[in-house]
Amino acid sequence: MSAFQTPWLPPTFNRLAWSNLAAQSAEQIALAAAPIAAVLMLGIGEGQTGLLQTALTLPFILFAIPAGLLADRIPRRALMAGSEALRAAALLGILALISLDMLTLPLLALLGFVSVCGTVAYSVAAPALVPSLVPAQSLPSANARIELARTVAFAGGPALGGVLVGWAGAAPAFGFAAALSISAVLLLSGIYEPAREAAAKRHPLREIKEGAAFVFQHSLLRPVFATQFIFNIASFLVLSVFVPYAIRHLGLSASGVGTTLAMYGVGMVVGALSATSVLQRLRFGTVIALGPVTGFTAAMVLALTTVVPSPLLAGLGFFLLGAGPILWVISTATLRQSVTPPRLLGRVSAINIMSYGARPIGAALGATVGGLHGAELCLYLAVAIFAAQALVILLSPAVGLIRQPDMVDDGGKELRTC
Repeated sequence: MSAFQTPWLPPTFNRLAWSNLAAQSAEQIALAAAPIAAVLMLGIGEGQTGLLQTALTLPFILFAIPAGLLADRIPRRALMAGSEALRAAALLGILALISLDMLTLPLLALLGFVSVCGTVAYSVAAPALVPSLVPAQSLPSANARIELARTVAFAGGPALGGVLVGWAGAAPAFGFAAALSISAVLLLSGIYEPAREAAAKRHPLREIKEGAAFVFQHSLLRPVFATQFIFNIASFLVLSVFVPYAIRHLGLSASGVGTTLAMYGVGMVVGALSATSVLQRLRFGTVIALGPVTGFTAAMVLALTTVVPSPLLAGLGFFLLGAGPILWVISTATLRQSVTPPRLLGRVSAINIMSYGARPIGAALGATVGGLHGAELCLYLAVAIFAAQALVILLSPAVGLIRQPDMVDDGGKELRTC
């Protein structure tokens, strides 16, 4: 049976899962193809590549909150379809410019920026849509399928994008990504979303404040956000220094580095596939704790390579860094969907995505500490930061949850469905 079609999830959700796979794959292929095409076709250097990458990441910071507001005001399926159509149009625009030999770096950056704006809106709305499509007791399984799609795209999309550009040129890569986006839109068109009560029109700043206050005053969601923010700093600190460290200290070749980093994706796939079974066998709070604790263990294993320079240890560290935290993503997504009133789900989802803003902090920390004191100190520092994020969640009431919390309605009243 397909990983995206399980007997306990309704057909309308399976369409969402396939749409998510297509959309996430389109994103990853395009993100991989853009800098490769820029170097091979436009002859740009490292500095300009960095500017291009900045343009492709800014929408997550600039538009996550506005996308959350829209997700709470208009039908979420319509927002997802519209944003995915926007991405398809941007990708087709890049394809047309390549065909006409008119592509320039500013145009590639602009259309790439527009494409990622579509990604942000889709990513914010999808978790908010899921609770309206599946029964409450099926939320963990549904979130596992959503994350499995993202993980498969994350693991295979960049490689596929690179292969397409290398074998057939940039145009087919962007054309294939656009076709995937269009298929995601078509799949969304077959989804029935239950009507929601029209939201009262208020000033956007008041709505943003309401969503932020809900997260940061909630005894369960506040430590989850803090843990995720710290985790993103630590993980990108490691990623920013690992490649030169692996080549210099572990003696890995380029292919060896690639294989070691690929274990991160393997871990994510294994974790996503096992998530439903794990959530059925362990207490809900225990599963929430698994991700941060496994992240700390992974950091310890990677730091151990400074004493025992083994590529196998490094591969194990990245496997753990993928497998444990994906359980965190699935379990905490279920937690947010359960305790958040439906009218706030878009904004709460957007605030969760804003935690990704910690990633540049981790990368900058790695560049600074690594440049001054070497990658080894960065790995030791990562252990301390991973320990901090594990401590935050272990001291929170979230780890004491025996089962998935009851769903709440828009008045905050619990609906006993689990």
